Amino acid sequence: MSAPAPPHVVVLGGGSAGWITACLLHHEWAGRGGRVTVVESPQIGIIGVGEGSTPQLKAFFDHLGIAEDEWMGPCEATYKLGIRFAGWSERAGYESYFHPFPGPIDLHSEPGFIANCAAARRGFDVPAHPDDWFLASELAEAGRSPSPADTFPFRPSYGYHFNSHRLGEFLREWGTTHGIEHRSLTVSEIEMNEKGDVAALLCEGGERIEGDLFVDCSGFRGMIAQARMGVPFRSFGENLFNDSAVVMPTAHSGAFKPQTEAIAMKAGWRWSIPLTSRVGNGYVYSSHYLSDDEAEAELRASLCTAADGVEARFLKMKVGRVETSWTGNCLAAGLAQGFLEPLEATALHIVIVTALEFASAYGQGGFTAQNRDAFNASIAARYDGIRDYIVGHYRLNQRTDTQYWRNNAANDELSDGLKAMMTAWFRHGDMREANERAYGGRNYYANASWHCLFAGYGTFPPAEKMQPVPDTVRIADRNATQVMLQACAQNFPEI
Repeated sequence: MSAPAPPHVVVLGGGSAGWITACLLHHEWAGRGGRVTVVESPQIGIIGVGEGSTPQLKAFFDHLGIAEDEWMGPCEATYKLGIRFAGWSERAGYESYFHPFPGPIDLHSEPGFIANCAAARRGFDVPAHPDDWFLASELAEAGRSPSPADTFPFRPSYGYHFNSHRLGEFLREWGTTHGIEHRSLTVSEIEMNEKGDVAALLCEGGERIEGDLFVDCSGFRGMIAQARMGVPFRSFGENLFNDSAVVMPTAHSGAFKPQTEAIAMKAGWRWSIPLTSRVGNGYVYSSHYLSDDEAEAELRASLCTAADGVEARFLKMKVGRVETSWTGNCLAAGLAQGFLEPLEATALHIVIVTALEFASAYGQGGFTAQNRDAFNASIAARYDGIRDYIVGHYRLNQRTDTQYWRNNAANDELSDGLKAMMTAWFRHGDMREANERAYGGRNYYANASWHCLFAGYGTFPPAEKMQPVPDTVRIADRNATQVMLQACAQNFPEI
């Protein structure tokens, strides 16, 4: 008996999430007869809260065979080697730190960083600031591209900054050119069948769009999964306080670095993201501590005269996730699936992983719901794991100037996984083993990333209690590491 044909997938909503999902499912199934239709309303804009990515976006374009010189220009994209966190700690020497995307060269320097962190955690005065140990930090600070000379065989891991509107437009053009059907229609109702599955999308003007599988990319409204099918939404508001953002783009003021800046503010943080055409700026904050007017005034003051005459755009964020991403014949993706504030730029990362894992689970189950429970558990665990790492930024903060930061540092609404990571750090345990146990070996954030978070804030004994290093404790040579990284950096061109 021949295997059943792949389904006709109907994606409700476009934007980056809708078109990424459509392109990936089309790529997986079109060769075997699968079809993808995107129903996108011309009346609904793109939220576009963040314009940064993890290296997963590079993997997405590589997977589809789209070269950087095809999409980066049209999408005003720049390279991103990591995130510079500034102002999250008041400890001297740790006012800022860089969270890199670790690459192959770092296999030589990371062990020294981990070893020195272990010594510093025990109270020995050793260099353990993350900025000194990773090639991406060196490249970003020097304003260098991640594309090395042909004679240098090691390419670092990196992501991108991009114009989210342009990215959606590019993927729409690419997708329709490669066989995806695009319908510019506004959906007014979701028609269900007697089994409780989605039968069709009913559109204004009377058109009816049938399908086998429906992907809900309708944004925070969750028109199919939440509003029509009643999938519960799990809020993360108890440990992620921020629920609002104010956005203001500005013109470039000069050369820029291939990094996102996450700068602490009175009741949240602001991003600075360089595109080729402009700088994206936004302030993510909690409305329980700050009004919209106060947030706008604080953001304008931080941008000085660059924001003069620039209109502010306000956004409300629904932070959390649906209980089940795959329900009946509906897959929720993008904002309809969940949202974690853009501190670690994971929104598109989760969209890509969701589409690829869904295609694998559905296909391996003979295009049935056989693997639905395992898929849902995997995606929920990924959301929760990423949430924990983001919560860690707030729980470990070392600011005392506002009630917002003091309350975050005192917040005990933490998952068992995050508690385990904190316990391992403060009790001098093995962080790699703790990560494996806490997250079932999935390692949503690598050992190096957890060390960068704790060490970047200076989460060590107070300076006055630090002891000289005895001869019995071996430490890594920061200076030798710096020489090695600086020599490697010479193989990368300036931006």
